[in-house]
Amino acid sequence: MPLLSRYHSGSYSEEQYNLEKRIVRHSLFVSCCLLIVLWLVKLFEFEFDIDFSTWGVLPHDLTGLRGILFSPLIHADFKHLIANSIPLFILTFSLFFFYRKSSYTIFVLIYLVSGIFVWLAAREAIHIGASGLIYGLAAFLFMSGIISFNVRLLTISLIVALVYGGLFWGIFPFKPEISWESHLWGGISGFGLAFFYRNSVPADPPEEEVAEDEEIEDFVPENEIESEDESTRENN
Repeated sequence: MPLLSRYHSGSYSEEQYNLEKRIVRHSLFVSCCLLIVLWLVKLFEFEFDIDFSTWGVLPHDLTGLRGILFSPLIHADFKHLIANSIPLFILTFSLFFFYRKSSYTIFVLIYLVSGIFVWLAAREAIHIGASGLIYGLAAFLFMSGIISFNVRLLTISLIVALVYGGLFWGIFPFKPEISWESHLWGGISGFGLAFFYRNSVPADPPEEEVAEDEEIEDFVPENEIESEDESTRENN
């Protein structure tokens, strides 16, 4: 009967399971909190007939600097918010699941850096919405998957790209009513940070290494060993 050498006791797998459960819960908590804030902002606008769009990023204007903090929280309408909610939830969850220690830092950097570049190098119009953050997270996770050979990161980013629809084409100025600059600078920020944090995510182990780690050892029951010893003594 074969015995896997890495499973002499069940403590390791149980600890890993409990750890991953905590990580999943935390990732879900952060993702849900982010969406709750976005929806509360929109519902507040709707309920009290207020327009927060003036708090978006207005390039080259000192007043527009406040949009670096507030623009990802503001959306033009419910359709805009719904379109951003699903990919933002998935990507935020993925970031906090895979990047346990540096997730908050990476999230804040993508959030701020993309907004700063929009303020510096975008059209003189008010830019609102979480699309820049979405592009930043997607670019970060996708490039991280390539750099670290992490198949799960690549798969998640590709799924989001397909679901979100035309993610790549969003960085081009095809539709003047869309802030393609936010998409572009968000993507560039994500790619840059992926290189900076390239050592933060472990690579998926190659199949050969996994095979070595799970090397099978032959298990021989004690009674068979004793019987072999007795037969050896009798023959002698």
